[in-house]
Amino acid sequence: MNTYEPPIFELSAPGKIGANLPALDVPAAELPANLLRSDDLAAMPELSETEVMRHFTRISQRNYCIDTGMYPLGSCTMKYNPKIHEEAARYAGFAGAHPLQDEQLSQGALRLMYELQTLLGEISGFDAVSLQPAAGAQGEFTGVLVFRAYHLSRGDTERNEILVPDSAHGTNPATAAMVGMKVIEVQSGPRGNCNLEDLKSKLSPRTAGLMLTNPNTVGLFEQNVREVAELVHAAGGLMYGDGANFNAILGIVKPGAAGFDFMHYNLHKTFTTPHGGGGPGSGAVGCTAALAPFLPGPRVEQYMQDGKPAYRFFTPAQSIGRVKSFWGNFGMLVRAWTYIRTLGAAGLREVSETAVLNANYLRVKLQGTYPAAYNRTCMHECVLKGQLAEAPQARTLDIAKRLIDYGFHPPTVYFPLIVPEALMIEPTETESKQNLDAFVEAMLKIADEARADIEILHQAPTTAPVRRLDEVRAARQPVLKYDAAKFAQLREEGSARARELATPRT
Repeated sequence: MNTYEPPIFELSAPGKIGANLPALDVPAAELPANLLRSDDLAAMPELSETEVMRHFTRISQRNYCIDTGMYPLGSCTMKYNPKIHEEAARYAGFAGAHPLQDEQLSQGALRLMYELQTLLGEISGFDAVSLQPAAGAQGEFTGVLVFRAYHLSRGDTERNEILVPDSAHGTNPATAAMVGMKVIEVQSGPRGNCNLEDLKSKLSPRTAGLMLTNPNTVGLFEQNVREVAELVHAAGGLMYGDGANFNAILGIVKPGAAGFDFMHYNLHKTFTTPHGGGGPGSGAVGCTAALAPFLPGPRVEQYMQDGKPAYRFFTPAQSIGRVKSFWGNFGMLVRAWTYIRTLGAAGLREVSETAVLNANYLRVKLQGTYPAAYNRTCMHECVLKGQLAEAPQARTLDIAKRLIDYGFHPPTVYFPLIVPEALMIEPTETESKQNLDAFVEAMLKIADEARADIEILHQAPTTAPVRRLDEVRAARQPVLKYDAAKFAQLREEGSARARELATPRT
């Protein structure tokens, strides 16, 4: 199989036409010279429609996506997106709604947003929800802004420190720093929980709050969550819940009842709205009644009009203001609402139970070969170490690259940072036992290969269009613009490297 697909510029030839335009119904006129481009982009590729379609179809077939295979990316919750959600989001009344149309013409959309606010609040045990933030990180940013506004409203002006566990997502300390807070790291204990003694030593009158993920980023339920919340509250601080791992506790634990004051929901994780280019994301936030006046607006409220329920936007009294234009990523809200209404309370609980079961199945099957970071029952994801006793030269990166040759997307690697050679695996509830067994088989075969001949792993991937990259060079000297000579040089360098790796070593 030819793994090289040339850039579309290299397929171009003068005179090829890929579009049929209707005959002019107005007199022909030349474009003004001052509007014509004179740079390299003026020479656009010329191809037939067949060539264009085949080129982009071939490229698309190289994409790994959730519709074709398992995404065991820990902490990302890359689960299958049911197509009924796509159908709902494409209903003309939703897809065609304009954000500037009058509220009276948007009652269906507003009702959906109101119901989603209510449902998310019920699921999490919070009194108020805002659907504005466009991503989990923006939800975090919103939360720390709300914490600051709350403290300042009470005349508590000295609280400028946010405590963050050493296993936290990188967005947590980044968010706190963006708001102008000082980040104080809290160590993890031997069982992967927040170290209570270290926490006590770092609480002070300057503590604005603690950002805690539960289940945490090593895939474990925070066993001391109530004690942590009591300590933070006793010091006058607030508890922020990073909702990235909410998929593990739906219908089982309500963060609001566990001591959290604020939390963001990754709708593009837990509630199966698409990620990334298929998204965009959505980081709705929930909080206690005490923090509700500071939420970003607008939110949606219900009122009575002519004896019937109606819906309108409102902005909380002491709101931190908008964090996004218009009303949030509405298409994602439709998908999340559909997901919740389709499954119901019992279905949501089954989601978490199955996700936890699947992760523990992988942990038990693999930890005899790949050591578990913590010897205890995990939640929705298991964290293993890419350290093979009989193949010390193997590293997590080698294992991840070799998985590509077995047809699997690699799991999250080298995170959390507190686990050496971390392999963070999250199968989610949407993968069958058959898929899990195939993944286990591939991982065990890779371990056998590492013991027999480590170069098999060092040369991986061997089936992908691109082999091992010089990642440092790619970051420092990125090629951002098409250049035929440069592309030819890079291809030759890649081929030479491939030949070098394929040469048997003595």
